[in-house]
Amino acid sequence: MNLDRIASSATALASTTSSAPRSSSGESRHRRLRPPHPIALAAMAAMAAMAAWGALPAAAFAQTTSAGTTTSTSAAATADGALGQVVGAGTRRIDRTLADSESPVDVLSGKDLRRTGAADLASALGQLLPSLNFPRPSLTDASDAVRPAQLRGLSPDQTLVLVDGKRRHTSAVVNVNGTQGRGSAPVDLNAIPLAAIDHIEVLRDGAAAQYGSDAIAGVINIVLRKGASGGEIALEAGQTDAGDGGRGAAAASLGLALGDEGWARLAVETRHQQRTNRAGVDTRDAATEPRRGLVNNRLGDPDSTQQSAVVNAQWGRTDLAQVYAFATFSRRDSITAAFWRTQATAKANNVAALYPDGFLPLEDSASTDIGAVLGVRGEAAGWRWDLSVNHGRNRFDIDVANTANYSLGAASPTRFDAGRLSNRQTVLNADVSRELDAGLFAPLTLSLGAEYRRERYGIDAGEPGSYQNGGASGFPGFQPSNAGGHGRHDEAVYAGIEAQLSKDFSASAALRGERYSDFGNATSAKLSGRYAFTPAVALRGTLATGFRAPSLAQQYFATTSTNLINGALVDAGTFPVGSPAAIALGAQPLKPEKSRHLSLGLLLRPTANWQTTIDAYQIDIDDRVLLSANLSLPAALRAQLAAQGVLVSAGRYFTNALDTRTRGVDLVSTLSQDWGRWGRGDYAVAFSHIENSIRRVADNPALLSANQLELIDRVTLARATVGSPKDKLVASAEHRWGPWSGRVALSRYGSFIVRQSNAANDQTFGAAWVADVSAGWESGRWNASVGIDNLTNRYPDRVIAANAVGGVLTYTQFSPFGFNGRQYYAKAGYRW
Repeated sequence: MNLDRIASSATALASTTSSAPRSSSGESRHRRLRPPHPIALAAMAAMAAMAAWGALPAAAFAQTTSAGTTTSTSAAATADGALGQVVGAGTRRIDRTLADSESPVDVLSGKDLRRTGAADLASALGQLLPSLNFPRPSLTDASDAVRPAQLRGLSPDQTLVLVDGKRRHTSAVVNVNGTQGRGSAPVDLNAIPLAAIDHIEVLRDGAAAQYGSDAIAGVINIVLRKGASGGEIALEAGQTDAGDGGRGAAAASLGLALGDEGWARLAVETRHQQRTNRAGVDTRDAATEPRRGLVNNRLGDPDSTQQSAVVNAQWGRTDLAQVYAFATFSRRDSITAAFWRTQATAKANNVAALYPDGFLPLEDSASTDIGAVLGVRGEAAGWRWDLSVNHGRNRFDIDVANTANYSLGAASPTRFDAGRLSNRQTVLNADVSRELDAGLFAPLTLSLGAEYRRERYGIDAGEPGSYQNGGASGFPGFQPSNAGGHGRHDEAVYAGIEAQLSKDFSASAALRGERYSDFGNATSAKLSGRYAFTPAVALRGTLATGFRAPSLAQQYFATTSTNLINGALVDAGTFPVGSPAAIALGAQPLKPEKSRHLSLGLLLRPTANWQTTIDAYQIDIDDRVLLSANLSLPAALRAQLAAQGVLVSAGRYFTNALDTRTRGVDLVSTLSQDWGRWGRGDYAVAFSHIENSIRRVADNPALLSANQLELIDRVTLARATVGSPKDKLVASAEHRWGPWSGRVALSRYGSFIVRQSNAANDQTFGAAWVADVSAGWESGRWNASVGIDNLTNRYPDRVIAANAVGGVLTYTQFSPFGFNGRQYYAKAGYRW
């Protein structure tokens, strides 16, 4: 991998602030860094890895968790070993195992993730976890490039993401178009390369009292690979059965010793994905159109190239002081498309000289993501202590290519710098914990902590031609009135107690108080317990309250874009709630979301190698933050906004409009069986059922009612309740026999509903079965595998004609398994 390029990009990002000036010329201020070909990068990565391997000393260090305890996550581990694995999510104890956790936790090893045919982390989690939904939106501007994932059917930003137990910063991108998770600005999970991951812990429980804002649906903790021993090189290639979507990837991971008391580990990855296209022929084209009868639009995965790297290091002794640090870097370049502009459109807007046959505007974006943590931990007077500083930032630059500003006619540039979004987070954290003898069955664990967090969100305007007089066709640039930088800070203190009250009964309590500079105070609490009736039967449960502060992006994001609303392309404005335009449409200041969580789980372990868990839960959320409906403005309101310099036909803003209830049941059953001379098998069945309902809808603003407009319409309500499957089943079987292995996974995605403004055009999409198969070989240091995802070439139901925009939108972006069809892949690797 070109490490000089990574270093220069990282330096450029670190020196950039959200208020940096931008070019007013026709050229982009940022120069797009196109990475070299994946094969060249693979060769560079291989050479770097082999050189480093040759320099490794013989000594090796045991892998440790962030608490310093030894752990194993081998895919070949026995059931006893897996259940005995120490977990960090949801606990401060250093000896809490998966088997005795008081909350449901899914643990997925790095091998589990890499054994799937998925090209990225979110896709792998979507295949393996029934409680996680990862659709693949298309024709949704920036959401095509940074796709959101949902846990337990809730908003993507209601799941907290940690890396080695440290809060991860969110993306700068706000999902403002018609996707699941519309209005959210969550963490970009795919910025972390699979080569860097040791395992994933998914806490399916409310945890705001332990971790703070956002942990309403649960917590995803990404645990990085550790230790000086071992390394690997991996290559991957694949494509779809339709012949598009070709992909290639190269990755390397290696460890190095730092003297006698430390280690460092590096993982690098480069990945290229060619676009897929399932768009149909636009039947609305006039007979005079030169490209009539051809597929002119794009509907599918975008062209993208990503380079990423992770460095993780530790030095010192835990009984004195141990310094630890990790840093992550990712840059993803994506090219997505808007809707096709016909020849008639080009002629009517005086740009036919540029595009004689019509044109397809392209959004050429670059998402650059950096995170770094530096900390020191140790023990003193019986206390374990941990001090750390955590900084992360995401920058999203967007150019519009193959376009025109109609007001400039044939003199228009065909490429514009449309602006930049940026998000930054800095966290200072102090934790202490110890065991205290309180005369109970075992010493209890007391934990205390304090945290200071500063956030900043910024919008930089594009060049004038990108936004003036209607701006660039396809995506008008951010205007100076949209631009600005906004910040806030948060202070928190928290405490927790975990106790083994008897041999069979454990309990814990947590309390957290926070003070936001923009929202005031918030308090969260949690009680959990587990009682083992016998070694084979146990009951666990949780009562918790939580909150989520509206993000700075939700408060200040502003743009004008071309959206598909009721089958027509419309210029729609997204207004900050405090702006004159939003206030004119009835906006009120945002409030934090508040939640109440109740869960009850049954754990069954009839044999040493077979465990089943069943967890039922209810999550009530008050004042949910949503992006309002697209308000198609009558002439009087358009004129009122035009007087403020806002030229749009539709508007929307964020609002606390709903109280919701989520009820669900999760079932996970795993069996590990030794077949003697015939090998060993691992089998799993996991099922999730989710019901979302509306408890309250806020009153419609009087101004909107007077103009026959609804702030929260039936489309918005459907997206929050029935837009994702209620049911998802994942069943898998893996068998290993000598050097050979085979895996079969069956997933059933339940039905879901996509509603339209006109109820006659609502569509229910039926349930679908998807089968994935793979075969692998491993001998010594070498390994290889081949696989087919979506073996039966299953597609979601086709979109009905009334919603297909002349036949262009063949498949829905709400599909939980996408719409690329069958995919083939092959992987090869070398380990040491």
